[in-house]
Amino acid sequence: MEILARAVLVVAGLAHLLPAVGLRGAPQLEKLYGIAIAQPELLLLMRHRALLFGLLGAGLIAAAFWPPLRTAMLLAGLVSTAGYCVLAFAEPALAAPLRRVAWIDVPIAAALLLLLLARLRTPIAY
Repeated sequence: MEILARAVLVVAGLAHLLPAVGLRGAPQLEKLYGIAIAQPELLLLMRHRALLFGLLGAGLIAAAFWPPLRTAMLLAGLVSTAGYCVLAFAEPALAAPLRRVAWIDVPIAAALLLLLLARLRTPIAY
């Protein structure tokens, strides 16, 4: 179970680190999300989002190797991925790259949920 827990946390962490390239600016964000970012206010918000995703991704990867972080990071990753899926699937006019992110998040959310439930049900440190 330890190897599986680590693998899920690392994969979820890497998926959350990918948007951190948006910190570099509008061209990277536009390529990543398939939307135009013309306003400086929107650019600021999207870059801040990239920063937060980078922090979440780093936390998930750290939790793979430091078990005391796991419960909190499993919950944070689950809220992030499941929350995005709920919001994305509720929006019918979503750009294709953003819908693709939602479909990637579905199995990640499921794996994080299963790990979180297993962790909460057993006293085993994994």
